[in-house]
Amino acid sequence: MPAEGLLAASWLLIALPLAGAAVLLLGGRRTDRWGHLLGTATVVAAFVLAVACTVQLAGLDERAADVELFTFVATGELDVTAGLLYDPLSAVFVLLITGVGSLIHVYSIGYMAHDPARRRFFAYLNLFVAAMLLLVLGNSFVALYVGWEGVGLASYLLIAFWYTRPAAATAAKKAFIMNRVGDVGLALAIFVMFAQLGTTSYAGVFGSVGTLAGGTITAIGLLLLLGACGKSGQFPLQAWLPDAMEGPTPVSALIHAATMVTAGVYLIARSAPIYDLTPTARAVVLAVGALTLLIGAIAGCAYDDIKKVLAYSTVSQIGYMFLAVGLGPAGYVAGLAHLLAHGFFKAGLFLGAGSVMHAMDDSVDMRRFGALWRKLPVTFVTFGLGYLALIGFPFLSGYFTKDAIIEAALDRDDVWGWVLGGVMVLGAGLTAFYMTRLMLMTFFGRARWDDGVHPHESPSIMTAPMIVLAFGSVFAGALLVAVFPLSGWLEPVFGEPAEAAHVVAPAVVGLVVTLVAFAGVALAWLFVGRREVPLTAPVRVSPVTRAARQALYADAVNESLFMRPGQWLTRALVWVDNRGVDGAVNGLAAGLGGSSARLGRAQTGFVRTYALGMLGGAVVVAGALLAVTAG
Repeated sequence: MPAEGLLAASWLLIALPLAGAAVLLLGGRRTDRWGHLLGTATVVAAFVLAVACTVQLAGLDERAADVELFTFVATGELDVTAGLLYDPLSAVFVLLITGVGSLIHVYSIGYMAHDPARRRFFAYLNLFVAAMLLLVLGNSFVALYVGWEGVGLASYLLIAFWYTRPAAATAAKKAFIMNRVGDVGLALAIFVMFAQLGTTSYAGVFGSVGTLAGGTITAIGLLLLLGACGKSGQFPLQAWLPDAMEGPTPVSALIHAATMVTAGVYLIARSAPIYDLTPTARAVVLAVGALTLLIGAIAGCAYDDIKKVLAYSTVSQIGYMFLAVGLGPAGYVAGLAHLLAHGFFKAGLFLGAGSVMHAMDDSVDMRRFGALWRKLPVTFVTFGLGYLALIGFPFLSGYFTKDAIIEAALDRDDVWGWVLGGVMVLGAGLTAFYMTRLMLMTFFGRARWDDGVHPHESPSIMTAPMIVLAFGSVFAGALLVAVFPLSGWLEPVFGEPAEAAHVVAPAVVGLVVTLVAFAGVALAWLFVGRREVPLTAPVRVSPVTRAARQALYADAVNESLFMRPGQWLTRALVWVDNRGVDGAVNGLAAGLGGSSARLGRAQTGFVRTYALGMLGGAVVVAGALLAVTAG
């Protein structure tokens, strides 16, 4: 239905941070003194507007509002009208993006206080938020794609914010290129939709996709999945996400908690009417989620960089969400509930990691930490609550949302349900291991920092957002699953939830997952907690540890399969160009030039020479005529 009231002004949700970015980028140094305040105010204002819009949406009989903006593309048979769709699915993402994004902006005021390019940083943050809001609010796949590319551009700018560092520049290029691979899949899916259905709007595509052949629907689903894997750092495009830690820590929090990595989950959830028609594509989504879950969890066990451990944790947790939405109607809501709860505790963990770095002169090496719980009491408590929520400690956020996904998998009541459930339970144990290892190496044990380092708690402008997120880490899961069930709110999008026939009682699932998580905690204590942490990582390690330190050789595989063949192909094409195309042209030019030079020598300026030439020519002509006549 057409939007009215505040919902008709929901375009301001995008316009506010976009205007902030424009003012900060165009205003130049004149905005240095107050640019960070403007950047934060625009996102906070967007959050207030998002709350008001969601309240109005909740009061509508048909919880969906269309906002038509303008004609975006009108050429030939392609007619795309730019518009927004504010429905329950987009509303939860808008609240997450603007809410957590506001807290990260506030935190960044303190974290980036001494950076001379702070204004530019807030401009990029605003641009990132605006692009993500367009991605989730667009009413068509083309509008989604515009936001999709905007997020890619903003992430490139933010990861390379400290572009004088070679590692940051390389990480940004890696993220940009790997995301382009996924973007090709999304673009092709949109082309197929338009070619087969004549439309790219959600209403048009979802209303007629059932008329397509099964193979075409599967192709669209797989191409969309490729796009989702790029943005969400899923197998085989997961290698860019940990390297993106080269950007400032608030960027990591924004990318990993509220914006970029959630885009892939949103895309698959939004495209539910397509995936519901193609079990093959859904099976591939399940496989990608399960494989990425294990890759992220195993790699997280071996790294000593606090931000990279959290990054691999994100890779693993997004794997849970992919696995959930791959389960279809039984898992959509569970996956989105975990996404929302994860937004709170992962943002809190990254901001906590930034607070630790702030205290330790920007060091990220956990082997140089230890005993920080006394020095950083607020950071320790808030980070600890995020840790407990992530490992699924009973009755904290992760306990409710992660277990719901495992229950949905087991409810398939087939062998694959047991396999997927087993993978997720194993992932829960590994998560508890690497996160407990991180806690022990960072906050407990003997102090191992260098002389001259004086750990101190962060200012209140940084700790206040961490405290707010800690409340979300504790209560968000229970609120979304038990108090205000997300399934009821999302019913207009995914339909009425079916009554679950639990193959394994939820209490038993919760008990098993908790016991496995406690086993992971105990193993971390045995291997790390009761031993002295060496200042340098041991060199002689098992093949499994060596593989985990190399992220299961993801970069080596990508280099072998894609980079090196690409280099060889490029060199071959350059050789053909130099020796073939350029060689033929240059050879022809050289031949003509040589011939003209030789002919030029005949121009001597002497009459006798020309007369001799004429005589010779006449003899040749006469000889030729006699030969023809005689023949």
